[in-house]
Amino acid sequence: MTPEALNTFFSICIGFALAGALVNGYQALAQRPAGFGLLQDGVAPKTFAAVPFLVFAAPFIIMRNTLRGMRVESRRAEFVMMATLIAGFWSMMSGTFFLMTLRAAGVLG
Repeated sequence: MTPEALNTFFSICIGFALAGALVNGYQALAQRPAGFGLLQDGVAPKTFAAVPFLVFAAPFIIMRNTLRGMRVESRRAEFVMMATLIAGFWSMMSGTFFLMTLRAAGVLG
């Protein structure tokens, strides 16, 4: 495995782990699951605060909704595959950003 492939895999793992931690932390504090409905409150400070949260939490929310929809609504495999690719790419991007931020802060070498 090349170093670039290993770095990409690590970014995907960190992105999903960060998303899962954010969503589970939100659910523990708010006593309700996080979702994209946080953006439907209109123009309010709470809505603007939800945007950065959802940027990093989206991969977990996408996969949770997709897997739930696959069981409940019997969604087609093509839809599940597309949602998995989107969540994986999103996770890679957020994981890369998070790792770059840690490197810039001097936490990682």
